[in-house]
Amino acid sequence: MRKGIILLSTWGGVGFVPLVPGTAGTAAAVPFFLLLSCLPLRIYLPLLLGISLLACWLAGKAEGIFQQQDSRFIVIDEVVGFLVTMTSFPPSLFYIVAGFILFRVFDILKPPPVRFVEKRVKGGYGVVLDDVIAGIYAYLVLRIFSSFVR
Repeated sequence: MRKGIILLSTWGGVGFVPLVPGTAGTAAAVPFFLLLSCLPLRIYLPLLLGISLLACWLAGKAEGIFQQQDSRFIVIDEVVGFLVTMTSFPPSLFYIVAGFILFRVFDILKPPPVRFVEKRVKGGYGVVLDDVIAGIYAYLVLRIFSSFVR
């Protein structure tokens, strides 16, 4: 069980990348998004909720294994955040790159309430929830931007 938690919370070991593991985790989420992007929204959204809850559980367990709160090795939260960002967008190179950049910017800058959630919500829920909020910000900006591109 411990190995499975490590494998999933680090997204197949991507979290062990020495430099910028969060960015690497987000990049490693792209193939997963491509797989899920063919699903209708009525299936994508409940699946995303389930993945998010699983990610919270995994992140909480991984914190105990790594003996560190919000360990940099845990990147499943970036996977969830990117999937939130990409909700209902087509799997085109433009949207993937734009969504990737926007999510990373919001995840790094942590505008309110992202930083508040990161500091106040403990355990796996705190690890994942700040990335969900960053993903929502990125989604909204991408949605606004996409209305000008069409």
